[in-house]
Amino acid sequence: MLTGGMRGAPKIGLEVVDVRDLVDLHIRAMTSPAAAGQRFLGTGTFIWMADIARVLRIGLGDRAAKVSTRELPNVVVRIASWFDPSLRAITISLGRRNRHTTQKAERLLGWTPRPAEQTAVECGESLIEHGVA
Repeated sequence: MLTGGMRGAPKIGLEVVDVRDLVDLHIRAMTSPAAAGQRFLGTGTFIWMADIARVLRIGLGDRAAKVSTRELPNVVVRIASWFDPSLRAITISLGRRNRHTTQKAERLLGWTPRPAEQTAVECGESLIEHGVA
């Protein structure tokens, strides 16, 4: 997105979780007696790709000038997938909103992931800082 390689965002969404929050969850699970023998889901807030693009534009300003905030219609993505095999894998996710809960980790371990918007902007800043975008 940051390099301008995406001319628009397909209507797919992600449950974005910061790797730092996953590390925190793992440490809490390893050190809490309440976690013994338990499994915990470590995921974050659901956010659409177009919303990630908008958050990047707002949060990074001129550094995200190449990010397209246009959302591509599902039919366009499906047709494009006939010619671009890399798009085929995402067509099943078009318009689909995943719903997972981290209530168990929040309740037993006191874990709370940071907002998806914050994670997206900080990830973008890191990519820019390291010369990847």
